[in-house]
Amino acid sequence: MTGSGEDWLNDGLDATGADSGLWVSGVDYIAGWREAREAADRVNRALLGASFELSAVRAVASTNEDGDGVVRLVGWPNVMDQLARLLEAHADGDSGAA
Repeated sequence: MTGSGEDWLNDGLDATGADSGLWVSGVDYIAGWREAREAADRVNRALLGASFELSAVRAVASTNEDGDGVVRLVGWPNVMDQLARLLEAHADGDSGAA
């Protein structure tokens, strides 16, 4: 998944967790990450389709300490508020934009 330019992952949004450097020997992190990456790519395509910029909000693939895939949503607070309003409107059955 690409964003607005080659450097979209290094645009100021911290997409790593505090424990992102911890690895346990013998745990297959790759399989979990691949599953998470597919889901994150789908979310990112949906965000782009809803006119969000991936430099402001995006889904990031990761794994937990057991190697299970995890998708984190990271973004600027004001953009997350916009996304929350959009989701709330959808949940209320209102198809209007946030």
